[in-house]
Amino acid sequence: MHWLRTMKLCGLAALGLALGQTAASAQDKTFELKLSHWVPPSHPLQKSMEEWGASIEQDSGGTIKYKVYPAQQLGKAFDHYDMARDGIADVTYVSPGYQPGRFPIFDAANLPFMMANAKGGSEALDDWYRKYAATEMKDVKFCFAFTHDPGSFHSRTKKIMVPGDIAGMKIRPAHATMASLVTSLGGTNVQAAAPEVRDILEKGVADAVTFPWGSIVLFGIDKVTKYHMEAALYTTGFVWVMNKATYAAMSPSQQKVIDNHCNREWAEKVAAPWADFEHDGIAKLKAEPDHEVYPITDAQLDQWKAAAGPVVKTWSDAVKKTGSDPDAILKDFKGELTKYNSGY
Repeated sequence: MHWLRTMKLCGLAALGLALGQTAASAQDKTFELKLSHWVPPSHPLQKSMEEWGASIEQDSGGTIKYKVYPAQQLGKAFDHYDMARDGIADVTYVSPGYQPGRFPIFDAANLPFMMANAKGGSEALDDWYRKYAATEMKDVKFCFAFTHDPGSFHSRTKKIMVPGDIAGMKIRPAHATMASLVTSLGGTNVQAAAPEVRDILEKGVADAVTFPWGSIVLFGIDKVTKYHMEAALYTTGFVWVMNKATYAAMSPSQQKVIDNHCNREWAEKVAAPWADFEHDGIAKLKAEPDHEVYPITDAQLDQWKAAAGPVVKTWSDAVKKTGSDPDAILKDFKGELTKYNSGY
């Protein structure tokens, strides 16, 4: 009978613990997070944001809910960092390179010929940038950083083979770092967020664009381009950031749930489906009639790498102005890329 009494006591203790947890959960204020991004709802990021939000909702016992606002519904792509800072949205998807000079350290992620792939590249980027985010992005709660699969030049007018081909062309660059490369090669930059690229190419405002492959088809840019250079020219680094006041208003247990979703593992989870989607775009474009996907030789690739030298110097100079050591920062980043088998 002693064992029966012991089991009853254990059962009552477990019940009390469960009731205690329920009470603690019930005391938590309910939040509905506004998650904002600027790509179409058909983009892989939409599903990733939904999965991220659903996992948070589950782990918080339903006290943190979410709603995703795609396609610039809450504000323009260029404004998403400030939208998180100002509380227009609670969590936003940001391309730091859309704002030249504002995040000089992070811009290392956008240097040409840095990353060979997006999966390991995202893990490396997130590991590397965490130590700098607290100062460079202090207006927000940094969640994680990630990247897309390498992109290249896509042109409506001619094949771009060597750096000299850029002279005289009007190009929409992916971000400020690619804009710097275009300028150094005698081209003219046309600024436009991803959703506006098809329009500026169609109207002849731009001759070419730097873009990842799957998104060329997703945004309908394949309808207004013909020539595609098959080379891993560049990647774009992105961040997931959160409004500080929203986070501060949460209970410690809710903050822990958020922290558990703001890490390297989630950076890779968000990046992986998008990486596959972009990479599959190469085959899609090769299969489309009237499109020319062309390789470049090793010698031509070497020309592009040499042409990127001034861009790295521009980045280095910008970092020096912040009082940081660009050589140490770049060495640190390349070390992480090597660790995750994603260096160029």
